[in-house]
Amino acid sequence: MNEEPKWYAIYTRQRWEKKVAHLLEKKEIECYCPLNKTVRQWSDRKKLVTEPLFTSYVFVRTIEKMHNEIKGLSGVINLVYWLNKPAVIRNEEIDIIKSFLNEHTNVKLQKTPVDINDKVRITSGVLREYEGNVVAIKNKTVKIILPSLGYMMIAEVEKINIEVINETAEPGHYNNVLIS
Repeated sequence: MNEEPKWYAIYTRQRWEKKVAHLLEKKEIECYCPLNKTVRQWSDRKKLVTEPLFTSYVFVRTIEKMHNEIKGLSGVINLVYWLNKPAVIRNEEIDIIKSFLNEHTNVKLQKTPVDINDKVRITSGVLREYEGNVVAIKNKTVKIILPSLGYMMIAEVEKINIEVINETAEPGHYNNVLIS
């Protein structure tokens, strides 16, 4: 019986994310190193650079029997574990990260607890029809939670492009969502 490949998070040495992704690609192991486009200011110029969104993390899509080979790669410290097992990242969360980074620059991450209440659906843009939990909206900033990673991605999104799908919410009322 063939095992279905799953996404896992790999913990890497500091500043080795791109190198580890390159090593995985050379071994023909599917991986994803989310790169954030951000503007850096030097004394004489500004430059658009790409840097890993998740410090010291790379995602890999593989089967369990490949874990030891992956852990043996230069720059890899270990797989990320949850409840004493390698943490499985849902395909939908990898897709959301990819879409979010395609649509936004200067994305910020914020460590967050997983148990947030309100569920929303994005109604427009690249993430259209994705559902997720929104913690706060301030001006044009929305925070989207990635539950299995324990992070939230923060970027600019028009408030008119989201709708609350919480059944208990009254029309036009946003339960537990900060809007200013």
